[in-house]
Amino acid sequence: MPMPWALAGVGAPFRTGKTFGMTQTRAKLYYSPNLNPRLCLAVARYLGADLDYVKASPMHPRHREAFRDLNPMTRVPILQDPDGSTLWETDAIICCLSARTGSDLWRRDETQPDMIRWLSWAAYHLMPAGAVHYFERLVRPTFSQKAELPEVMDQAMAQFRDAAAVLNDWLKGRHWLVGDRLSYADFRVATLMPFARDALLPVEDYPELMRHAAQLDTLPFWRDPFEGL
Repeated sequence: MPMPWALAGVGAPFRTGKTFGMTQTRAKLYYSPNLNPRLCLAVARYLGADLDYVKASPMHPRHREAFRDLNPMTRVPILQDPDGSTLWETDAIICCLSARTGSDLWRRDETQPDMIRWLSWAAYHLMPAGAVHYFERLVRPTFSQKAELPEVMDQAMAQFRDAAAVLNDWLKGRHWLVGDRLSYADFRVATLMPFARDALLPVEDYPELMRHAAQLDTLPFWRDPFEGL
């Protein structure tokens, strides 16, 4: 069976599980099953954001130009308001939705710098290393037979292990990443976890990552953000 992101280019440029009229009355969140769009969708639904969720395939040749006006990078996620204005990039969208829903998931107190520290750390250390294995093992095989480059994979694995060890040590004795309650940083550092097994990332070697991931799996929509869409 093809992987879900291989199917994302089939059909109309925008596909949605919701039905609504030609006049947009609610904001839309365009998403796909890939890493950051999945994260954005899961957290938006966890927040209970009042949105229309639209499955999209912006990189498909038939659809790319249609998305350029929404995001010049032609990527999802994209949040589009009823007035047509758009916001892209996962972290920015969650910052916005957290404020709109009155949630402190995006911290606005003295712990905000600590949360942002972990967002930055994930973006520059954990995610780049893990994303190499995600792309080579899950995405590239859907469109190319090109073989992995062992030296690239080995370097990325070493970097992933270094980052995973840092996170594992930090989580010891801590229920959540920042303070004593859930924050967006917890979701952000777990972006790779739903794909880790198929990407052959050795997350089982890091018991605190596994414990943290299991906690997130008990939350609405994290395990399956596509439920009902």
